[in-house]
Amino acid sequence: MTRSEAQGRLPGLAPVAVVDIGSNSIRLVIYEGLSRAPAVLFNEKVLCGLGKGVATTGRMNEEGVERALASLRRFRALSDQAQANRMYVLATAAAREASNGPDFVARAEQILGHEILVLTGEEEARYSALGIISGFHNPDGIAGDLGGGSLELIDIKGKDYGKGITMPLGGIRLSESAEGALPKAMALAKRLVGSAELLADGRGRTFYAVGGTWRNIAKLHMEMRKYPLHMMQGYELPYDEIAFFLDEIISGANARDPAWSSISKNRRALIPYGAIALREVIEAMQPKSVCFSAQGVREGYLYSLLLEEEQALDPLLETADELAILRARSPEHARELASWTGRMIPFFDIVETEEESRYRQAACLLADISWRAHPDYRGLQALNLIAHSSLVGITHPGRAFIALTNYYRFEGLHDDGQTGPLATIATERLLDRAKLVGGLLRVVYLFSASMPGIVNNLTFRRSDAPDLDLEFVVPHDYADFAGERLDGRLTQLAKLTGKRLAFVFE
Repeated sequence: MTRSEAQGRLPGLAPVAVVDIGSNSIRLVIYEGLSRAPAVLFNEKVLCGLGKGVATTGRMNEEGVERALASLRRFRALSDQAQANRMYVLATAAAREASNGPDFVARAEQILGHEILVLTGEEEARYSALGIISGFHNPDGIAGDLGGGSLELIDIKGKDYGKGITMPLGGIRLSESAEGALPKAMALAKRLVGSAELLADGRGRTFYAVGGTWRNIAKLHMEMRKYPLHMMQGYELPYDEIAFFLDEIISGANARDPAWSSISKNRRALIPYGAIALREVIEAMQPKSVCFSAQGVREGYLYSLLLEEEQALDPLLETADELAILRARSPEHARELASWTGRMIPFFDIVETEEESRYRQAACLLADISWRAHPDYRGLQALNLIAHSSLVGITHPGRAFIALTNYYRFEGLHDDGQTGPLATIATERLLDRAKLVGGLLRVVYLFSASMPGIVNNLTFRRSDAPDLDLEFVVPHDYADFAGERLDGRLTQLAKLTGKRLAFVFE
């Protein structure tokens, strides 16, 4: 590899492009490659409003059509420039329902040089389900994908999903059908949602909200509550809280809040209609919570192209391992830490859930990604990189745990102004666990120089000595590692855990 070649990219992957032609927007996303959790190389959206007028005239908006075609010319040029070796083009409600849809599709195919897959409502629901499956660990609930022209609903449990349904309840269509009158929109939404029998099976489960308008509702809520993470993926709100917030949007009670300025002017007009659709859906379903997803049809379609063994991979651990490859001094050392900490924490009377085990492993895989920063800022950079990275398959509390673990690993086992915001997201249990894992890493890193080959030879064991609880057993060959700094780190860990600890070189 020459110095002019990008080394911040994963080897062996060729970029792929997806063009998503929706009723409100069209979007180009170029991914690093076809993989379990593909990174985005380039992303551009244009709000064309193709679905405007379809509900009343049966035709796509002509001005929107011309804007869309002009944007598609740019999208093809961008895809070629990024050297995407494949392009997938998906079209949804407006293209499949409008009388001028076939003509638009033919012109668009000529511009792009690729066939356009015009999804049926059932196919759209299926790919939305796969998008949720690709981005969440063992999802359980109902996914709803709100576009400009339609709403798709589908039941998901783990990697299984039911038969999806579609209804004419997109944001643009609802606005036009109600002639801009919110009470009329509410009545129409109630009637349409009332026919969705599958919602009754979602009681007490999670509703996964997909689509730009619903993501903007989540963004608005984040802004109003000054939430410390601006991360749509996995943002979850209990039923009562989101229901109250939606009522405020619909009634206009929060219309003067400055947080509205964070929403683009083109989106603001549709927010109340998106709120009406979501309010009716959750009232019929009665979920325990609403979880917003940045993963949808595009990601679900790419996921469907993977081999079964690739689909079975954990997206969180895959992404963490990829970041270790790209940024750590030794990815193998990071993997050793993920395994070693799993063997050590039972000595501290910790029993992990499957979810907690995944988070701990990811924290270890990411423990060295900030090593190129100045030593005084490695903890802060690790905190920011992890908190704001495009991780999937993780909750917001889990994200906070991983970020804080690595902050503690560099900065010490205490809280300060940097940890405060994320600490409000993590549970007390995860905060305690983050300090424990961070404390273990602080000790073991001093043996390894961040290189593999030593960590797996170290272990704790229960002590028979009356003044000790645990011995940190170090092979005699490593006796030269002994020193004041190492003793200090073990003392910190002992103070944190309440365990009496000592090194034993043998």
